[in-house]
Amino acid sequence: MKTLALHKQHEAIGATFQPCGEWEVPFHYGNPRLEYESIHRRAGLADLSLRGKILVTGEDRVSWLQSLISNDILPLKPGQGRYSAFMNHKGKMLSYFRVFLQPDTLIIEDVGEVGDLTYQALRKFLLYGTKAKIHNGLESWGLLLVTGPNGPDILTQALGVEVGPLQVLDTITFTFGDMQGFIARTEETGRQDYELFATVEALPALWSHLLKTGKEAGLQPVGREALETSRIEEGLARLGPDLNEKIVPPEANLEGIAFSLSKGCYPGQEVVARMDTYGAVKRRMVGLVLDTEDQRLPEAGAKLFSGTREVGWVTSSTYSPLVQKPIAF
Repeated sequence: MKTLALHKQHEAIGATFQPCGEWEVPFHYGNPRLEYESIHRRAGLADLSLRGKILVTGEDRVSWLQSLISNDILPLKPGQGRYSAFMNHKGKMLSYFRVFLQPDTLIIEDVGEVGDLTYQALRKFLLYGTKAKIHNGLESWGLLLVTGPNGPDILTQALGVEVGPLQVLDTITFTFGDMQGFIARTEETGRQDYELFATVEALPALWSHLLKTGKEAGLQPVGREALETSRIEEGLARLGPDLNEKIVPPEANLEGIAFSLSKGCYPGQEVVARMDTYGAVKRRMVGLVLDTEDQRLPEAGAKLFSGTREVGWVTSSTYSPLVQKPIAF
């Protein structure tokens, strides 16, 4: 099983690991409930380096990607981003990601942990003669998340950047030693979420620096369990369990978020447009609060029934400290 670049650092502070695809990731650091509280009341630091990260360069980078994905990226200015999807001809979601426009590069970040699925899907469409190059940054670039109300002040103190004014999907560059990375305002927990893109060589020192600088403000490492609980409470769908080839974007309530009806042709566009024109969305992703006396969670794929009629299935579930009941999509 593969391990993250920061595996030794996680191990040294008591992480309990869990498999995620081919990788081993921190599930918690001893007290998931305390980590959840840090996200909501103070600040948490998480390692999201397992996320797919793609760098697209070259003269045709914007026009090439624009022709393939579901959202319109032509209006973006450097330092801005958008959600988008990549679909098959039936409109089913092959991938769901954020696209960030940098001065000479497009950065694609998966909203979920699916290895290099997005990279492998997109590279097949890079035809000979296209003036664009696509680089798989899954293992060469790391990704850290600083989340929680104290996050902006911690980042200002640690890196000398003002992230407070950033709107969701805006980015700002930062320098750490000899490395230049960038910070993106994102939506991972529903709190103030800031993702730091950095080279794997700089990642160990950056991780330690953030923990040291943020200690007085209550910054502590948080694992996958606390992140997932916060995400599901907030109703944020993730690539893999929630968004996959079973789903068409309108079914996941992504209108105005991840696809455009006016940008022109792209794979799956006709299906999405037809659903909009004829109101043919027959099912929707919804949140569930389970009224049970215990904390048992339904497994992913568990079928939902109304009487004897099957009406859906579970994709993600957790126990919510907020409502003190199991919840799910």
